[in-house]
Amino acid sequence: MRLLYSSSPFSGISPLCIWPWSWTAAAAPAPKKMVAITRREEEVTAKSEEDKSDLGRPPSFRIGDVRAAIPSHCWVKDPWRSMSYVLRDVVVIAALAVAAGYLDSWIVWPIYWLAQGTMFWAVFVLGHDCGHGSFSDNVWLNNAVGHLLHSSILVPYHGWRISHRTHHQNHGNVEKDESWLPLTEKTYKQMNPTGRKMRFTLPYHLFAFPVYLLWRSPGKEGSHFLPSSSLFHPNEEHDVIVSTVCWSSMMALLLCLSWVYGPVPVLKLYGVPYAIFIMWLDLVTYLHHHGHSEKLPWYRGKEWSYLRGGLTTLDRDYGWINSIHHDIGTHVVHHLFPQIPHYNLVEATQAAKPVLGKYYREPEKSGPLPLHLFGILLRSLRVDHFVSDEGDVVYYQSDPQLYGDWQHKSKVEIAVRFLYGGPHLDSQWDDAGRRGSRARHARRHVVPTCKRYAYPQRSS
Repeated sequence: MRLLYSSSPFSGISPLCIWPWSWTAAAAPAPKKMVAITRREEEVTAKSEEDKSDLGRPPSFRIGDVRAAIPSHCWVKDPWRSMSYVLRDVVVIAALAVAAGYLDSWIVWPIYWLAQGTMFWAVFVLGHDCGHGSFSDNVWLNNAVGHLLHSSILVPYHGWRISHRTHHQNHGNVEKDESWLPLTEKTYKQMNPTGRKMRFTLPYHLFAFPVYLLWRSPGKEGSHFLPSSSLFHPNEEHDVIVSTVCWSSMMALLLCLSWVYGPVPVLKLYGVPYAIFIMWLDLVTYLHHHGHSEKLPWYRGKEWSYLRGGLTTLDRDYGWINSIHHDIGTHVVHHLFPQIPHYNLVEATQAAKPVLGKYYREPEKSGPLPLHLFGILLRSLRVDHFVSDEGDVVYYQSDPQLYGDWQHKSKVEIAVRFLYGGPHLDSQWDDAGRRGSRARHARRHVVPTCKRYAYPQRSS
């Protein structure tokens, strides 16, 4: 990049920031401050190891106890209220598109892309509720609304609904879970080194959903678009065909619009927001099952149960976006009882927490925007690599050779190297105050943020 864009204000960015697995070769010895942070992470990891046995044991309560703690009105589905959320989201999406098209400014477009991509994600969540039957008690209404919402964002409604049902029925099961299930050690070792690094390096995890729709998760066969896929029972073939036709109709509409108005307007109004939506979906769904500072168990065989698998899920806080994407962060109770409407999940979670006890892990509070989740994601990609081939209660293990010494470097090093581009970290750190506005920004904002989120402390 420096050779191609030497006049750019970002010419100091090194190619090392593009290929994270090459950081090891350029890394310099970490400053003493960094060593202290690394030691703190090791202490947290050691404490987490001590808690594994407790979290992997069967809980003393039954799923009926959790159900009984939730008020009866939380189970009531109000189709009018559900439809009001659909209307709200559709109006916001239309207003954003009209405003962006009218203003047509490169100052406005990035804001539009982020906002509209988030709204696409909100629409997906409502279609997700239709798939669970928590939208209403009317199956016809659920399927009609679900097809309209999901087809509009290029998701095959029934194909995804059925695979997601499989995910809920087998959550936390190493062998039977459907999405974001861990690699076994044998499968991991069979991957070539480049494939491993790509799998655990951004942006792979943020664009995985379209690949999953086409070919499912690694190690599984089938497609969400083909009625003959092993995902589906013979009596579900008609549903899958209907959803594939709806998806194809939406794709054809986009191609026609591109032919009439040109591909650039369609890309600006729809394509980029769709990519943002995919990033939202992958980030949220991954972090609901990964990234906690305590290692959470995965199960096989007789050790697995619906309750124990559901208790491995995590709630997340998304700041003021919670209400925009319909409280999808209340994930534990949703996984145990997917029939509860999204607008009752917060109350249901509060009622269930006394029963769940230590098996409920309080989510880290977010600021207005959930930027802290990117630090959690990066940390998970560094340490959650595979699970053992043996044992009925297993935990994620790390491959210390995957990134070499980078496994033991701090996020502060990475941030400084990204900003200044060169390998001599000590001199860059010492001279940071004399490096202009980017350096001041790094010291005041980037470094404290990385310190906070790269090595989170356990809650007491």
